Amino acid sequence: MSNRTVRINELVQRELSDILRKKYQVESVAITISEVRVAPDLRDARVFVSIVGDDSFVEERLRWLKKQAHDIREEISRRIVLKYLPKFEYRLDLSVNRGVRLLTILDEIDKDDLKRNPDRPPVKKSEDEA
Repeated sequence: MSNRTVRINELVQRELSDILRKKYQVESVAITISEVRVAPDLRDARVFVSIVGDDSFVEERLRWLKKQAHDIREEISRRIVLKYLPKFEYRLDLSVNRGVRLLTILDEIDKDDLKRNPDRPPVKKSEDEA
């Protein structure tokens, strides 16, 4: 990926987040733009969003975001000048859920190991985790 593409990805992510925060403050409170991947030809972009809440709320917010896509794209076009403004495709970012699931599995493994080896001292957590 070229340096220009990386900069465009970051710029679009920052502007999308700013638009959601300022223009749609109440509706987008649980939405985070986690990543933007603009195609090298600048025609398309995948916008990965993380949404906090249960499944029905997540689906509702994703539908709302897709419904607002045209207005958001128009606002982006006023803020960013590019030869082609990408068409945004909003996708749910499941990496946070996978991370939480992985940490839960690791905690269960550690608990099982402690039950089997009660004499072994527990793994000391770093100060950041405490």
